[in-house]
Amino acid sequence: MSLADQVLAVNNDLPIRTQQAVHSGKVRSVYWLTAADSRRLIKEKGYNVAAGAPLAIMVISDRISAFDCIWHGEEGMQGVPGKGAALNAISNHWFKLFQEQGLADSHILDIPHPFVWIVQKATPVKIEAICRQYITGSMWRSYVKGEREFCGIRLPDGLQKDQKLPELLMTPSTKGILTGIPGVPEADDVNITRQNIEDNFAAFNFKQAGDIGQYERLLREGFEVISTELAKLNQIFVDTKFEFGYVTDAQGQEKLIYMDEVGTPDSSRIWDGAAYAQGQIIENSKEDFRQMLLTHFPDPDILLNKERMLEREALARDNALPVSALMAISRTYIGMAEKITGQKLVLSDNPKADIINILREQYALID
Repeated sequence: MSLADQVLAVNNDLPIRTQQAVHSGKVRSVYWLTAADSRRLIKEKGYNVAAGAPLAIMVISDRISAFDCIWHGEEGMQGVPGKGAALNAISNHWFKLFQEQGLADSHILDIPHPFVWIVQKATPVKIEAICRQYITGSMWRSYVKGEREFCGIRLPDGLQKDQKLPELLMTPSTKGILTGIPGVPEADDVNITRQNIEDNFAAFNFKQAGDIGQYERLLREGFEVISTELAKLNQIFVDTKFEFGYVTDAQGQEKLIYMDEVGTPDSSRIWDGAAYAQGQIIENSKEDFRQMLLTHFPDPDILLNKERMLEREALARDNALPVSALMAISRTYIGMAEKITGQKLVLSDNPKADIINILREQYALID
């Protein structure tokens, strides 16, 4: 079997009975189940959700996104072998730990296959909840240019690149384009302050002002849980993005939960601890792939400048990356998944056929 055959690149064409059109994101596709199938599964499987809650099948892919574009490789490689299974395995591990330690539940109800989650519909909080423990990346680039205030937090002068910050910083940004919020530009992914959130909590989908403190607690405690566990593996949790939403449980209680994915090499920066102690940065996350792209193309400004998005899209569309670059990120993701979970990542020769078989035989979702 060729490397290209081991990649699940297209994940929006499964014959699952659905209520509406499949929603396909950069990496995951979401299949909303019919109301009848949702009710049946809640009853059969005993999921802790309201009896009429909408459920979905979420299927991850091996596609790789960076700088808001999907990249491909030579020899027909449309993604990174093992990436999807690695991301799910890592997220599953952290979500379980959060639950065990009494932080909060996640949107995941069931894991039929390494590529598949059964999830409950949540009302998302419209915030990319970002935590930073070190100054690097976009924050460092802005700091070098003289910026000292980030999301209403003032940083001291004299910080060095990649150094640990005096405290864990929460630097939220908007999720999607929000309109009509004073002081918040109508654009995706713009930095916001805690004051912005407090003054307009309903516009960010918080049910009540008191939930802002709850979201910050879950963000901080979630970061600390992952950071502590990674430190045992001599890995440094540098920064990450969390997402939150509201669901209603079987008792009718509304609660704030973790959504999307957590603590993965896609949503976080992770550094090798031994190398950092020697003054080196070895990235064990997608940041390594981003850095490769910045050196691979002669004009890195295309990748960094949002005004050049059309050129960037053409770059991703028209340039097949070396197989070696995709396999390097494959080794990183699989290696991190096995290190974090303590288990070997078992990859399927034909994940799509396996998914269809499981969803037909065990969940009766395929005719």
